[in-house]
Amino acid sequence: MQASDVRPLPVLKETLNYLLNLLDATEHPFDVVHDFVFDRTRSIRQDLSMQNIVNDQTIHMFEEMVKFHIISHHKLRSCSSKRSFSSVHYLNMEQLKKCLISLYALYKENRNSNSIYKNEPEFYSFHVLLHLGSNSQPLGESLSLWLGRVPSLILKSKEMCFARRLLRLFRMGNYKRFLCTTTTEASYLQYYIIEPYINEVRALALSCVNYCGYKLHPYPIAHLSKLLMMKELDVESFCNACGLETSTDERGNKFLSTKQTNFHYPKEVFPSYCLLGLEHF
Repeated sequence: MQASDVRPLPVLKETLNYLLNLLDATEHPFDVVHDFVFDRTRSIRQDLSMQNIVNDQTIHMFEEMVKFHIISHHKLRSCSSKRSFSSVHYLNMEQLKKCLISLYALYKENRNSNSIYKNEPEFYSFHVLLHLGSNSQPLGESLSLWLGRVPSLILKSKEMCFARRLLRLFRMGNYKRFLCTTTTEASYLQYYIIEPYINEVRALALSCVNYCGYKLHPYPIAHLSKLLMMKELDVESFCNACGLETSTDERGNKFLSTKQTNFHYPKEVFPSYCLLGLEHF
């Protein structure tokens, strides 16, 4: 490749802005738009890396590309009912991790000793939240080692404290505080990373209610709605997806009979039930 083949920074910035504006287009399904933008943003990152451009503009561009992959992570979930997007999800997450690695390196190279970039805490929190739901190591090392290299100003930020607290609640199985903390503290980008695990936490809560409840006292669906932070109609659907039956009394009140033995985590992907309090995301 010749030097003339590499696009200068102003051209790359203009191209990225054009691509990101396509995300709001409605002429084509989002997965089609995603594939188009996906390939071209990867090419932009390659051009930036080849020129070794390290400045505030580059940082902003990488932040925008990280946002693209996180928003795609959210929007592609609604496309999965049409056909399988497991490979698309996987590739999108791989590129998100690579973008974060590059962005963290840019932050480090440009950081002054006593200051951090405005968005650094939130973007560092994404790495912590990527540890939800599995024992994987997104950037190839343990989280404790990674945290040991994070500047103290970032570690003490509200964004990082939130992410670390939420991960701890998830691993402890504290479903009530997990859901409440997400509702009150998550930014929309943080929520998009957390979203796939919301229903996993709800299933844990439903399991506890089912196995720990008193058989002669069915659990009101209205109470479950508040506990799981979801609409009552969605609660019924969710219970059924977990193998549990609901009933209705003569007054029209709906209940979950506890001590049912056929509870299971759904074998297929959960429908994307909204989290009450975050409907605007």
